[in-house]
Amino acid sequence: MTYLIVKALLSGLIVAVVSEIARRSPGLGALVASLPLVSVLGMMWLWRDTADPVRLAAHAEATFWFVLPSLPMFLLIPILLRSGVNFWAALLLGCALTVTLYLGVTWIGPRLGLRL
Repeated sequence: MTYLIVKALLSGLIVAVVSEIARRSPGLGALVASLPLVSVLGMMWLWRDTADPVRLAAHAEATFWFVLPSLPMFLLIPILLRSGVNFWAALLLGCALTVTLYLGVTWIGPRLGLRL
């Protein structure tokens, strides 16, 4: 249970640090947010828990394929905000686009030989 709490606190700390950095410098906050910190921590915890190279390799590869459909959200949201759409609507539309693209990847990926 302690291990789970440590993982949760560390993950929350990363989010808090990113938001504080972004408040002071949007560009630097974006740089830190774009770092795959959560993915790297996830791989470290998965390795600690399983020490299974096949599982870790599958996880890392699937992470790559799931990052791709999340990227358009980061273009749609600023376009919507600059067009006068309020933040919550822009965020909702960006998330909806991402979910739609995730569903597309999970549907088409296996048909292309991807193991997700």
